Amino acid sequence: MDRAPLYADVADGPADGSAWWLRTEDGVRIRIGVWGQEETGGTVLLFCGRTEYAEKYGSAAAALRARGFATLAVDWRGQGLADRALGDASLGHVARFADFQADVRAVRRAAEALGLPRPYHLLAHSMGGAIALRALNEGLDVASAAFSAPMWGIRLGPVAAPLVWALSGVGRGAARVPGTGARAYVLATDFEANDLTGDRAMYEKLRRQVTVHPDLGIAGPTVTWLREALSEAARLARLPAPPVPALTFLGGRERIVSPAAIRRRMANWPGGTLDLVEDGRHEILMDRPEIRERAYDAAAAHFRAHGG
Repeated sequence: MDRAPLYADVADGPADGSAWWLRTEDGVRIRIGVWGQEETGGTVLLFCGRTEYAEKYGSAAAALRARGFATLAVDWRGQGLADRALGDASLGHVARFADFQADVRAVRRAAEALGLPRPYHLLAHSMGGAIALRALNEGLDVASAAFSAPMWGIRLGPVAAPLVWALSGVGRGAARVPGTGARAYVLATDFEANDLTGDRAMYEKLRRQVTVHPDLGIAGPTVTWLREALSEAARLARLPAPPVPALTFLGGRERIVSPAAIRRRMANWPGGTLDLVEDGRHEILMDRPEIRERAYDAAAAHFRAHGG
């Protein structure tokens, strides 16, 4: 592993943060951010959502460190400072959702190589929740898992899915999904209209991150990304619940992923807990202070109850 840049000026993470380049088995360069290696409570493997990057979770690393945990956050292929497959770097793209599992395996090897404290726990947001559920079913060895608005289904209009399949069929897979923008969501959307967080200060921080360091940001997804995401959600729905203790946060104001898919999954997860956050939006971990503090307290208690 080689050192990678970490934009500490916008991360607001613990002072001991570092970043590393990883090379996956299929040759893609991805990046991880690491904080709190000296903590003794264990390590949280933080699986970011679509468009996200390690610096976005610097404040999460600080909250987890205050509760005794180290954090490893990952830039998935196609976003953050990881390799991007297409010439237009603003496009959110992956050829196959299965490819993310190569990133997971690289992350797991890196946690070992860096000597991050055990046990390992999983905290996965949105798209990261889909990647995590697949990884758990393929044997990712963590003591417990917590999810924030996991992407086990996507809220779409009635014509979106047929349109995606039609565009794929005529060779338009690398095009941006119609109706999505060419700018990062936080730059293109006013705070009052956003579906991510009810915390204006947090929203402004997210805006600052991709303004000061535009190489971190991406915008709307490609047709292929959305086709693959829908296909993966359908495949995941047919899988059994993995034998890992799970806690899932779902906001009452969720508008991006499917609440119904989350409820179905958690209703059939033995020992799983669904935590409904009445006024929460999509990003529970970055919502108003009282919401996110409650979530970090609950996640930390969950991790400690299962080996941390």
